[in-house]
Amino acid sequence: MPELLLEIFSEEIPARMQPRAAADLERAVNKALIDAGYLPEGVKAFSGPRRLTVVATGLPARQPDRREEKKGPRVGAPDRAVEGFLKSAGLTSLDECEQREDKKGAYWVAVIDQKGRETASFIADLIPEIVSGFSWPKSMRWGDGDLRWVRPIHSILCVFDGEVVPFEIDGIAAGDKSDGHRFMGKGEITARSFEAYAGALRDGKVILDAEERKELIARDAETLCNAQGLALVEDAGLLAEVTGLAEWPIVMMGTYDEKFLALPDEVLTASMRGHQKYFSVSNPKTGRLANKFVYVANLEAPDGGAAMRTGYERVLTARLSDGWYLYNQDLGTKLADRIDDLDKVTFFEGLGSVGDKARRIAALAREIAPTVGADPDVAERAAKLAKADLVTGMVYEFPELQGVMGRYYAIEQGESADIADAIRDHYKPAGQDDDVPTNPVSVAVALADKIDTLTAFWAIDQKPTGSKDPFALRRAALGVIQLIEENTVRIELMLLVKEAISGLGAIAKEGGFGENLVSFFHDRLKVYLKDKGHKHDAIDAVLVTADGVLADDFVLVASKLSALEAFLKTDDGANLAAAYKRAANILKAEEKKDKKPADPNGVEENRLAEAEEKALFNALKDAETKTEKAVAAEDFEAAMTALSGLRGPLDAFFEKVTVNADDADLRANRLSLLARFRAATSSLSDFSKLEG
Repeated sequence: MPELLLEIFSEEIPARMQPRAAADLERAVNKALIDAGYLPEGVKAFSGPRRLTVVATGLPARQPDRREEKKGPRVGAPDRAVEGFLKSAGLTSLDECEQREDKKGAYWVAVIDQKGRETASFIADLIPEIVSGFSWPKSMRWGDGDLRWVRPIHSILCVFDGEVVPFEIDGIAAGDKSDGHRFMGKGEITARSFEAYAGALRDGKVILDAEERKELIARDAETLCNAQGLALVEDAGLLAEVTGLAEWPIVMMGTYDEKFLALPDEVLTASMRGHQKYFSVSNPKTGRLANKFVYVANLEAPDGGAAMRTGYERVLTARLSDGWYLYNQDLGTKLADRIDDLDKVTFFEGLGSVGDKARRIAALAREIAPTVGADPDVAERAAKLAKADLVTGMVYEFPELQGVMGRYYAIEQGESADIADAIRDHYKPAGQDDDVPTNPVSVAVALADKIDTLTAFWAIDQKPTGSKDPFALRRAALGVIQLIEENTVRIELMLLVKEAISGLGAIAKEGGFGENLVSFFHDRLKVYLKDKGHKHDAIDAVLVTADGVLADDFVLVASKLSALEAFLKTDDGANLAAAYKRAANILKAEEKKDKKPADPNGVEENRLAEAEEKALFNALKDAETKTEKAVAAEDFEAAMTALSGLRGPLDAFFEKVTVNADDADLRANRLSLLARFRAATSSLSDFSKLEG
């Protein structure tokens, strides 16, 4: 069947925008075709430095005929409603409509038969609409036209079934012409099918498929490194970027002076990656970088790339020389002597300077230190120095090295390994997949930094809203949770938040937001636990303490959650949960009648009439004793086991005993017995939150 081929050829498209643009174009074309009644066999888009291409296969020469039904007003509706309906349906009289009936009576229906258009005609209208409405993160206009595109468009190739689809966009007429590689191409190409198009591009030194270019770069880079006993430092982000920079990628290796290996590896990588888009190369024998780099050219040089390699090496040498200068200049000033300079850097409007923040997290880290097993003096000093590298020349040049450079400078200046590591790690974890610090000093400083940030932004009412979180506060809260969970930090979060609020001084003059912030932590905890595979109802069941407040100890929450989910997988657990629901439903109905809750402490043993209620009472007392001991020892599995002993007595109670007895005192006593059972479970979880 016929195919549609579209190419939009322009000046260089930023590499980071290419994958999304291809996906958006593919989605737009596919949706438009389906909405119009087509069922394409396939729609696929391609992106490259200078072109966006889409091909749709399996299209008929003519659009299918379609029948559309439009429901109208009721028979006898006001004239204005009828007129509006007819106008929207493109009809002139109700005689052109059908009457149908439902339970509410008769109503009008417009049945509109639409004859299918020639597919080429449909495409001629569709493509200008898609192009004019295409969304780019950034776009521009050029010349006298009104079209906005990422870069100026040079040509549009659009053919269907081997024929040019005639249309214009901003004065650019569609045709069957394109161009190959900017420097190595053979000039203008002509194509009226995708097969001819892809082949002509390859002859013109253009690899259309980005995945093919990416695989070629990765393979050739690895081959070059392996040939010299070296290893490519994998960098998925850089690989994606250089894939979008080269239509005909040529992978080569260069060398730089060994003296630069005295610089930290991170400085070398930042210089190569950030400015030049080079890949770093490691030496397996030393465990550090080698004085080699891999680069991707977009040109086959006649001299095999010798002159090009010299140019690449010369530029990198200049960059590394800058790094050498900055590194040695930074070492001349101790981190401790840079703290005063932090007072000249604003943290955020209304929140003082970075120096103010450093002093706050130092005080908070000192308070946290004993809880995580860190020396308070060491934690305080590490926190004071943690932000000092922000005013170094190296971090000014490479902001992504904040913390990393601080660690190197701290080691060179005689600070302990604990302090140096805490300076590097206090930003971690920066995401769910990031490493979580485990050194006690690092944990103390990382917690202090994140909690101070959260309380500070809460104090000035800059909380996340909807999908907007410009200050990454959700990520900071998740980082706190990860630090607590993975290091089993037994800490009362509310007390910690209050301590942080106190450290804000006048900034937190309004106060009253601590509970709101702790609630925010709970929301993030739910997300964190769900992502780890826990069920939402079980999470809700353990988030509230026996007295009805949000749990403050996240380690305890996780422990209860694991025990509860394991318990519910057993027959006793599932049946006990069902029995709880039955008891809760009875209590809810009777308490509504009585307009007061049943008293769990109101069971009178001498009023227990039936053998089954006596057995349940005795089982409850035994379970309460065992559960109390187990909960005190934080042995939640033992506590659940103790509760499971209630299953049999509860089943017998519900089978043999009438709770809603005629005798009011007997009824009240039995309701108290069920309320006591409900209370017995609350020390472990809120069974009312469980579903099913």
